[in-house]
Amino acid sequence: MTDNKLCFARQPVSFRKAALASLAVAALLSGCSMIPTYERPPAPVAADWPGPVPGVVASPAAADIAWTDFVVDPRLRELIGLALKNNRDLRVAVLNIEQVRAQYQIRRADQFPTLDLAASGNRQPASDGGINSSYSVGLALTSWEIDFFGRVASLKESALAQYLASEEARKAAQTSLVASVASTWLSLRTSDELLALTQQTLATRQDSFRLTKLRFDNGATSALDLRQAESLTAAAQVALAQQQRQRALDVNALTLLVGQPLPTDLTAAAPAGSGMPADAPPLALFRELPVGLPSDLLTRRADIRQAEQQLIAANASIGAARAAFFPRISLTAGVGTASSELSGLFKDGSWGFTLAPQALLPIFDAGRNQAGLDSANAARGIAVAQYEKAIQTAFREVADALAGQAMLAEQLRAQQLQVTAEADRFRLAELRYRNGVASYLDVLDAQRSLFATQQALTQTRLARQQNQVALYKALGGGY
Repeated sequence: MTDNKLCFARQPVSFRKAALASLAVAALLSGCSMIPTYERPPAPVAADWPGPVPGVVASPAAADIAWTDFVVDPRLRELIGLALKNNRDLRVAVLNIEQVRAQYQIRRADQFPTLDLAASGNRQPASDGGINSSYSVGLALTSWEIDFFGRVASLKESALAQYLASEEARKAAQTSLVASVASTWLSLRTSDELLALTQQTLATRQDSFRLTKLRFDNGATSALDLRQAESLTAAAQVALAQQQRQRALDVNALTLLVGQPLPTDLTAAAPAGSGMPADAPPLALFRELPVGLPSDLLTRRADIRQAEQQLIAANASIGAARAAFFPRISLTAGVGTASSELSGLFKDGSWGFTLAPQALLPIFDAGRNQAGLDSANAARGIAVAQYEKAIQTAFREVADALAGQAMLAEQLRAQQLQVTAEADRFRLAELRYRNGVASYLDVLDAQRSLFATQQALTQTRLARQQNQVALYKALGGGY
């Protein structure tokens, strides 16, 4: 700026008023949106669940049941609470929200002008041998885009949808964390039960081996019986080592989920003989759940809502791509004071302003804008497919959990009957052998079969409990 020669400063008052009025009208008209009207795609799943739907049908919905109400066991509740505080994956999800929120705030700020304080000074030799000086101070507005066709607003809407998607991603991460901690803790409990069962079986087989060896030393039994008893004892020792290793792996997995060393009172191994009774209620650790309809998943599952927000963001990006075909109107302006002497600044007659609107209309861009629009349309198509897949995945997870809820209950009852029968068979075989009616091979076979059925019963109980956790997660609970 030079002394008293700011652009437009000497224009007639009527001209300046007309220019300011035009800019005001442009600002009021800005915000025209070219975003396609959003319509939620129809759910590509059936209206009802396949097969019978067991469980509670009353409200509240599973997604409205807090995990503290769903989990009955206080030790598991404490572990989940520690995981929510310390798990690093969940912490990353929370920080992602902060990052995307900042990106949204940047896009929102693009809709408003940025004012800077500008000051400059210039001294240079004049042709007459003197020094020419110029000084200026004022407020400057540089290249503010007047969003006449909604390009900036579309980008802001896209950023807002991405921010909301990150919120849903955090909820989905918490749901997965709650389910993972519960499932891993159940595996640890089952490892303790199997470890106790294996220790009991090993003790029984060692006693049997000592008795068989004593009978062999006295010539009352054959070397075949001795070797069979020795083989079963060694097999029990192998199973014990495997269970000890599996328990260590479960502890390591749970430690990673919780994000800190595990409290010993929550994960201490159960002593031999203290495993869960065979007739214990399989779902006593968790609250029963209402199922609802497949359509409920659209508003209950965080990952589906996340996919929908990403679809909304892709839809908004189309509006920005469409606006790129139209003129981009920007404004550079300034207001301040200028003088050839520092002492002349801020005096009457030194004030003025500049106003420089600019409109750029793309004429030839080698197809860049069309390619941008094609890319935005393709991105929306991808987002639609991902949204539909999220719904289908959710539908399958719930359907699988419902099928497991019914079938595992029947399997558990049948295996309980089998364990009872095998235990009685082992008792009778041992009694017949001691009375000399049956061979020792019958005893060994009954003992081996009883151990296998007891292990299978414990594993089925684990599968049913983990299935209840999977149903809670699939229905959108846990956050």
